[in-house]
Formats: sequence, C-alpha cells, structure tokens
Amino acid sequence: MELHGSLNMIGYGLASIGSAIGVGLIFAAYINGVARQPEAQRILQPIALLGFALAEALAILGLVFAFVVGV
Repeated sequence: MELHGSLNMIGYGLASIGSAIGVGLIFAAYINGVARQPEAQRILQPIALLGFALAEALAILGLVFAFVVGV
C-alpha cells in the first residue's frame, strides 16, 4: 500500500482534536461556574472568551506550521 500526500496534515488533524477538547472544557467550566453563581457571569465571561481565543490560536498556529513544514 502506497501513501500519497503529507503526513503533516495527519499530525495537524490529531492536534486539532486537542484544541477541540480544550474549547469544550473551557466552556463546560464556564457554564458550570455561571450555573453555580449567576452573579459571577460578568467576571467569568471574559476569562472564558480569552481561553477560547488562546485555544483556537494554537490550532491555527498548528495549521500554519503544518503548511510551512510541509513545503
């Protein structure tokens, strides 16, 4: 069996699963915190959005590296 293409994309696909799990954990913790203390929503929401942005930035950075290294 012959494999065509780049193994970088397989690595990126596996790495993006980690980012998706991280985003899920971030918002699960946010929803749990707001459900326990609704008055803390103003404090927790920016923290959750910052965590989401950082997790997605790492996924995008991985995509960029997959294309740069694959060339």
